[in-house]
Amino acid sequence: MQETIKFNLNGKSINIEVDPERSLLWVLRTDLQLTGTKYACGEGFCGACTVLVNNQAERSCQLPVKNVAGKKVITIEGLTQNGVLHPLQKAFIEHEALQCGFCTPGMILSALSLLNENPQPTRTEVIDGMEDVFCRCGSHQRIVAAILAAAQEMKGGVK
Repeated sequence: MQETIKFNLNGKSINIEVDPERSLLWVLRTDLQLTGTKYACGEGFCGACTVLVNNQAERSCQLPVKNVAGKKVITIEGLTQNGVLHPLQKAFIEHEALQCGFCTPGMILSALSLLNENPQPTRTEVIDGMEDVFCRCGSHQRIVAAILAAAQEMKGGVK
């Protein structure tokens, strides 16, 4: 049965008629054509499908769309503002923190959630905070460096 689900997506109000049990991932990718959110494991383990819900990282493959009703959702497409990349996006480019790029949207949004909670993390805190988002390319050291650089740009310093 279809229902109208209302939420804020990347700064815009959305009203969408969908099955409320459908995963947010497929609503984003199929219905709303936002393909930056990736399908990988489908089990909520890898982090490729990560989006922010009220500024907290959530695995969209496991999240029924009804659970975002009335909430603020940010996808990778929502980070760039007026053509200006977010500091995390810039840092990932500058530190070459991606190879294939498949996990990058989930990495960046997970990193933003981490920085929302801890604006000046240590290297160890970044490593611990990102351990549940998988990169098979082996860019881990560059990912950590990019997150620390973005934290410095966003808040003026890193512990």
